[in-house]
Amino acid sequence: MAILEKELAQLKLPDISGDSRVLRVGKVRYELSRLRLRDFHLPYSRITPISNVGLQVSISNAFAELDGDWRVKFLFIRSSGSFNLKVENVYIKITLSLGSDTTGKPTISTSDCSASISEVRVLFSGKLGWLYNLFHSVIESRLRKILESKVCDNVAKSVHNELQTYLQTLPVTAKIDGKTGIDYSLVASPRATAQSVDADLKGEFYSLAHHSTVPFPPLPLAFPSDHDRMVYFGASSYFFNTAGIAYHEAGALVFEITDAMVSGTSGTGLGKRFHLARCSRSSVGEAPTGNVSAVINVRSGRIVGSLDVGRYRGEQPLTGQEWLGVFLFWVPRDREARLDEGFPLPLLDRIQLSNILVKFY
Repeated sequence: MAILEKELAQLKLPDISGDSRVLRVGKVRYELSRLRLRDFHLPYSRITPISNVGLQVSISNAFAELDGDWRVKFLFIRSSGSFNLKVENVYIKITLSLGSDTTGKPTISTSDCSASISEVRVLFSGKLGWLYNLFHSVIESRLRKILESKVCDNVAKSVHNELQTYLQTLPVTAKIDGKTGIDYSLVASPRATAQSVDADLKGEFYSLAHHSTVPFPPLPLAFPSDHDRMVYFGASSYFFNTAGIAYHEAGALVFEITDAMVSGTSGTGLGKRFHLARCSRSSVGEAPTGNVSAVINVRSGRIVGSLDVGRYRGEQPLTGQEWLGVFLFWVPRDREARLDEGFPLPLLDRIQLSNILVKFY
């Protein structure tokens, strides 16, 4: 709203001229020039999602004030002066359509705009200012129509030049280290429902050396039914599965498992070496477990955490949180430093998260 308020305060209004008949005076030729907006205030605004449409911005009780010069001519008399105009109870309704471009970044455009001004008051000063005040209703009507048209023109301009440019700051890729990155690009245009705007991001790790197609599709991801918080981020096991594939393609997950790496209490002597050189979808799904502990949080727009992975015991399937810990344990580099550095979330510039809650399902 601050950007739109600034844009509207810089409205360029055209000069106005015309003829009007005034009782007992006759035909009067008038001209209004050098119209200068002092300010434009938008004190009340509301943004609501409209199902299958996009977003609706409703602005109420807006007001503005402008100054200008006037000239008048009737019979053989000419005069000039200044005037002050106050515009009150301005209502603006804007409909915004959401989409995505070929790079997977969001787009936004104005699909509809309407502006109505309930009250316009003009005060003319000067020697013949009283003459203008005799037909102020004509002047007010013309100024009202011009302002209503100009407001929507500037709204469309502001959405295109400011809001669309701002949405382009959403990162679609993030480099994690020298081997992998994350693809956060949109897979479809954002969807508006009656309660929220949903955006499906690809959410895939990829090898910087070889960006290949993931050999399995993502499973549906459902969010909690409550809407107590402003923003919800969700990541399924697909996200972490692709991490395993990306690091494997980068040559980081090729290692050997031997008897010495397995607890002797598990009762499952291997008797030989295993060379792990292939990742598949089942690499994060069902496996024996040990004592794995991962504490995950969000700090400064990044997923961070700490990790403690014990020895393999072969007892129960891993939970999603434990598999996250196992994955992070095997990521190359010092794991504690890597966890403390974290993974970036896809956030627009100048967006900060607060009251963060992390849950595993």
